[in-house]
Amino acid sequence: MKKSTIYLVLAVLVVFCGFYGCNTYNGLVAQDENVSRAWSDVETQYQRRADLIPNLVNTVKGYAAHESQTLQAVVEARSKATQVTVDPTNLTPEKLAEYQAAQGEVSQALGRLLAITENYPDLKANEQFSELQAQLEGTENRIAESRRLFNVAAQEYNVSVRRFPGNIFASLFGFSVKGNFKADAGAEKAPEVSF
Repeated sequence: MKKSTIYLVLAVLVVFCGFYGCNTYNGLVAQDENVSRAWSDVETQYQRRADLIPNLVNTVKGYAAHESQTLQAVVEARSKATQVTVDPTNLTPEKLAEYQAAQGEVSQALGRLLAITENYPDLKANEQFSELQAQLEGTENRIAESRRLFNVAAQEYNVSVRRFPGNIFASLFGFSVKGNFKADAGAEKAPEVSF
C-alpha cells in the first residue's frame, strides 16, 4: 500500500470519528435538555401543590381548630419540602431520593389532613374545601404524570450515556447518569381498608 492511501484512509477515519463525536455530543445535549425540561415540569407540579396547601389548611382550620397537631404537621412538611431543591444539572440518585422523601412527607401529612375531614360533615359540604380538594387531587395526578415523563426522559438519556460507543464520548464530555423517581417506600403494600 502506498503512503498516500494510508493517509487517505486515516483522514477518512478521523473525519468519520469527528462527525460521529459531534453527532453523539449534540444528541446527548438534546437529551440532557429534555431531562431538565421534564424535571422543571415535576417541580412546577410540586410547587402547585405547595401553593394549594395554605388555602386548604386555612379552610380546615375554621372547622377543625382542635386538630392543630395535624395542621401543623402539614405546614411543617410543606416548609421542609420547599427547602429541598435539586439542581437539574446534578440529578443524582441520592439528591432525587432526598427530594422524593421530602415530597413524600407532604403526601403523608395531606393524607392525614384529608382523613380528619371525614369527622366534619360541615367541612366536607363546604364549597371552598370541595374545590380545593378537587384541585389537590388533580395536582396529585399531574405530579404522577410529570414524574412518569421525567423517568422516560431520564431513561432515554441514561441509555445514551451508557451505550457503547456513546459512553466513551459521554465520559469525555462529562455526561453522567441521571437519577429517576422510584416508588415510595411501602408502596408495594396495599392500603388496609376497614369499615
